[in-house]
Amino acid sequence: MFQVRIHGRGGQGVVTGAEMMSIAAFLGGRHAQAFPSFGSERTGAPVVAYCRMDDHEIRLREPIMQPDAIIIQDSTLLHQIDVFGGLKKDGYILINTTHSFKDLGLDEFVKGFQQERLLMVPATDLAMKHVGRPVPNMPLLGAFAALGGLISLDAVQQAIARKFSGAVQKGNQAAAKEAFDIVMQHKTQQTQQTQETHHA
Repeated sequence: MFQVRIHGRGGQGVVTGAEMMSIAAFLGGRHAQAFPSFGSERTGAPVVAYCRMDDHEIRLREPIMQPDAIIIQDSTLLHQIDVFGGLKKDGYILINTTHSFKDLGLDEFVKGFQQERLLMVPATDLAMKHVGRPVPNMPLLGAFAALGGLISLDAVQQAIARKFSGAVQKGNQAAAKEAFDIVMQHKTQQTQQTQETHHA
């Protein structure tokens, strides 16, 4: 079973992001569930949502305390709450930011993690560019598809088509695709760097 915890703020589409991830996993032939952790639902208040995916039926219902992946939709949460609580050392970290882990004051924290599983994507910028609103959830979903290979970009695009229509659908699909491409390009560069290091 693969478990994802998504952190963000009210109004950023955190709950929709988890729901869409589960739909994409389901479209890819897996069992999936998504549910939010409801606190104060004010705009701007911290929100957490969860997604599980597995090849077998999922019977668990409790919140995810030891996630395999963390998606952070708002980097201002990094120093406000323990967003990384319970994350496994071989886990994935995906942050919506234009900064590096060092800029964010996380370089010491991430030392024990696998570098290829740590990623920053300018998801809000992509959402503004394609959708015209600062809702980073769909670009992050596209980035996640590239990061772990657990859901496909095609399934993400289908999930978006089920949820949205017209210009919003097209914009979200374009934002997800661009985020996916950014991550794939980043992975290619990392692979080349690794190979060059080995040959050096």
